[in-house]
Amino acid sequence: MNSRKAAQDDAWEGVVVSKSRGMLDGSNLYHFVEVRLADGEGEPMKVRIGRRLWKSLDVNDRVIKRPGAEPAKG
Repeated sequence: MNSRKAAQDDAWEGVVVSKSRGMLDGSNLYHFVEVRLADGEGEPMKVRIGRRLWKSLDVNDRVIKRPGAEPAKG
């Protein structure tokens, strides 16, 4: 499963399936959530998010991404 940072134009809504973090480049710690989309189509997607949001989320929490905004706890 590939991960990516949410683009400004993206719009989606889903539920957190898992949380992870890692030092992909050896010097920066990145935070990820795996999200099952609300429409139920396709595989869950892995999205890079900010540390503050990552710390506030638990498995089964709702996450909403609106165009032009950062992902937020829903």
